[in-house]
Amino acid sequence: MDQNCAYCMEGALVEKFGIKICELPTSKVYLFKEQSHKGRVIVAHKKHVSEIIELTAEERAAFIEDINHVSEAIHKAFNPQKVNYGAYGDTGHHLHFHLVPKYTDEFEWGGTFAMDPKLKTLSETEYEEIINELKKYL
Repeated sequence: MDQNCAYCMEGALVEKFGIKICELPTSKVYLFKEQSHKGRVIVAHKKHVSEIIELTAEERAAFIEDINHVSEAIHKAFNPQKVNYGAYGDTGHHLHFHLVPKYTDEFEWGGTFAMDPKLKTLSETEYEEIINELKKYL
């Protein structure tokens, strides 16, 4: 555990950009507050590692199962035409994936998603609606 890591410490550190939805066997799932892509989430491994190669084969397989489970929930809840996956961590060295639903009428269709376009934040009620819809399938 890293005392400076948002995913390890949660609370105020993670609340700057995300809202915790749930925990899965190997990961924690957060709704990304910037919702230009409806249903965008972060799936962070529970173990504080920077690289996927730091996981055992079993841990890696289980993490991918969690990511797949969340992706299925996004597809069932919001019917995107595509879900993009990104794992960066240049500044926050904790293994996590951004799952970004893409819809054909969006500004970024056909290209990579912006990390934080700062275009769309929601009300607490709207965040709750998205979280509740996802939880039906998680």
